[in-house]
Amino acid sequence: MAHILVMLPSVVYPDAQPSLRSRLIDQFVLLTGRRKWWASAAVVQKRAGALALRPPSHRPVRLSRAVTWELQFAEGWPVYHVSPASPCPVRHHAVFLHGGAYVHEIVGTHWKFVGELAADTNTHCIVPIYPLAPRGTAAEVVPAAGRIVRNLMDTVGAEHVTLIGNSAGGGLSLATAQWLRDHVGSQPKALVLICPGVDGALNRCSPEDVARDVMQDLPGMREAFRLYAGDLDVTHPFVSPLNGDFEGLAPMLIFTGTHDLYHPDILQLAHTAAHAGVPVEMHVRNGLPHNYPLLPTPEGREARAIISQRIT
Repeated sequence: MAHILVMLPSVVYPDAQPSLRSRLIDQFVLLTGRRKWWASAAVVQKRAGALALRPPSHRPVRLSRAVTWELQFAEGWPVYHVSPASPCPVRHHAVFLHGGAYVHEIVGTHWKFVGELAADTNTHCIVPIYPLAPRGTAAEVVPAAGRIVRNLMDTVGAEHVTLIGNSAGGGLSLATAQWLRDHVGSQPKALVLICPGVDGALNRCSPEDVARDVMQDLPGMREAFRLYAGDLDVTHPFVSPLNGDFEGLAPMLIFTGTHDLYHPDILQLAHTAAHAGVPVEMHVRNGLPHNYPLLPTPEGREARAIISQRIT
């Protein structure tokens, strides 16, 4: 089998090894030196400061002619609406919260995922461009994201809305779902959490976990969470939703690779949610890196197909 599907509380690792393409991408990422972005708190502070002075564009890129997009505003944020160009009625609605450790803007890989999802599943995708740290902090970002999702659920019905997030956006998605339960009393149809960052302390990962991650390093990731926390403690559920309450949350579809320093926290997330009675489906891939479902690999395509099947 190319992948393994596990239902919590049991977690079984697949025997399948990473594809050649996945291994080549790992080597390419190492050669680019991207891991150095997270080598220290000082490096992250410098990068976040530079990005704040010269914010990168968030306009959609890498979208095919199979979709259309328009820019609206909500909560003072730019919010993009990506829809299938097909005249057929939209079947579902998805809110996508992008990753980037709360300091990096949405990028082409995210847009390609959104465009493919919209076209393949006839889904209307809403993409909020939330403010980045240190300007944007959890105390403001989480409630604002919650209100955007609430308004969508009020308009189209909660049963027609899925909340999707990758990496930092996965953590924000989980915190948003907890906010919705506490302040609105309802949930979207489902949560799709792609290699989510759910605990800013990152105390569960071992030195071996850190060494296996080709994209991230521990000091910088902790600093990114600290910047996003602002005046809150990094353990606050807005920043680290793994510390929040899981009762009554929407069913979760979770993806994780064993070569991701978030992996131990994601395992804990799945067990905690299942113990609280939340339906959990988790796909674990042996030897794969952070955000593998968004990569142009056989394993990434399989993960995206699973997401599309759940949406439809």
